[in-house]
Amino acid sequence: MGYAFDLDDVAFLRSPAGAEAVAVVAQRPLTADSRLADVAAARAAAGARFAGAVLETAVLRGRAESKLDGAGQWLFTADSLQQATTAAVARHRARRLTGRAVHDVTCSIGADLREVALVAERCIGSDLDEVRLAMARHNLTADGSSAGLVRADALRPTSTGTTIVADPARRDGTGRRRWNPADLVPPLDALLDVHAGRDMVVKCAPGLDFDAIPDHAEVEIVSLAGQVREAAVWLGDLAEHGVRRRATVLRAGGAPDELTDQAPDECPVLDVGQWIVDPDGAVVRAGLVRHYAARHGLGQLDPRIAYLTGDAPPPGIRAFRVIDHGKYAEKTLRALLRDHDVGRLEIMTRGVDVDPDALRRRLKPRGSTEATVIITRVGSTPRAYLCRAERT
Repeated sequence: MGYAFDLDDVAFLRSPAGAEAVAVVAQRPLTADSRLADVAAARAAAGARFAGAVLETAVLRGRAESKLDGAGQWLFTADSLQQATTAAVARHRARRLTGRAVHDVTCSIGADLREVALVAERCIGSDLDEVRLAMARHNLTADGSSAGLVRADALRPTSTGTTIVADPARRDGTGRRRWNPADLVPPLDALLDVHAGRDMVVKCAPGLDFDAIPDHAEVEIVSLAGQVREAAVWLGDLAEHGVRRRATVLRAGGAPDELTDQAPDECPVLDVGQWIVDPDGAVVRAGLVRHYAARHGLGQLDPRIAYLTGDAPPPGIRAFRVIDHGKYAEKTLRALLRDHDVGRLEIMTRGVDVDPDALRRRLKPRGSTEATVIITRVGSTPRAYLCRAERT
C-alpha cells in the first residue's frame, strides 16, 4: 500500500523546503539494509511530521525513472505509480487524440493527461481522490503542460463535447491484477453505459476478456520492448472502421509496428525450416499469429501453437536459427546438448507440460556455448528444437 499521503504532505512536498528535503534524501542508498539510517536522514531533513512523505517520494521517484519522463520532479503514491501508464505507451495512445477536446475522467496523478495535453486542442482531468489531483496539479505544472483539473466521479459526466479517456483501477487490495472487466474500479460496463455514444478510449489490463467488449469496439494490445503492457478499448469514431483487434509493438527509437485483424491470415502449416519465430506477445494476445505469419511469409509448426517457422525471419526481431531437432525426451536432449557443447541454456515451451527451470536443473548443461531449446507440441507429439538466438 505504501505511505498514506494527505493534502498537507503534498503542500509541503511542493514547497521549496519540501523539494530540498527530497533532494537530500534521494542521495541516500534507499535500500532495505539502509532503512533505519534513511529514516533518520528524512527526519533530519523534513522533521518528524513530513519524514514519511519525503522518504516515500524519494523512493518512488527512483522507481519511476524508467517509466515516466521527468520523474525526478513528480509526486505519486505507490498505487498510482504502479498503475501509471509508461510514458512511451501513453504517448502512443495520445496520438489518436491529437487535435481533440479530451476529458480524462480518471486522471489520477496525470501520467496519461500529461501526454494528452501535448497533442489535444484542450483537455480536462478529473478524479475523486483529492490527494492525487493535487499531485497531478504539481506534475503538470512541473512539466509545463496545461489542463484543467476538477474533482469529479467518472460515472457522473461533467463535460460535453469531449472525447473520454478512462483508466479504471485494475488491482485489488493485495496488489493482484483484476482481469474481469466487472471488477474494475469503476467497472467497464458502467463506464461504457454512462458515456454511451461518446468517442472514448479505456485502458485495461492485457488479460482482458475479449468476450466482455462490445462488438463495435476496437481492442488494441500494446507491447513495449517485448513486454505486453496494456489493452486499449477504442469506441466511437476513435475505433478504426472494421477493425476489432489490433496488435501494436513499440520499440525504442523506431516507429510502431501495427497489425490488425483486417490483414490477410492465410498461412500454411510447415515442417520446421531454418528459423523459428516467436511472435511478439501483443500479436499472440491479440490473436493475430496467422496474420503475422502471412505478412512475413512464415508458416505454423502446428495450427494451435504460436511458434512460426520459415527460411527468412522478419527484420529487427530476436529469432532462433535451428541447429537440430527431434522428438522430445530428456535423455535425447541431454545427449544433444553434450554433442553441441552447450553450457548456457535458455528453455522456451508452449503447448507442453514442461517446467523450464526444473528441466534445466535436471539437464545440468556443462559445455562452453550458448543455445536455446524450444519445446512444443506438433500434432500430438512433443518435439525439441535446438537453436541459436540471433538478432535479425
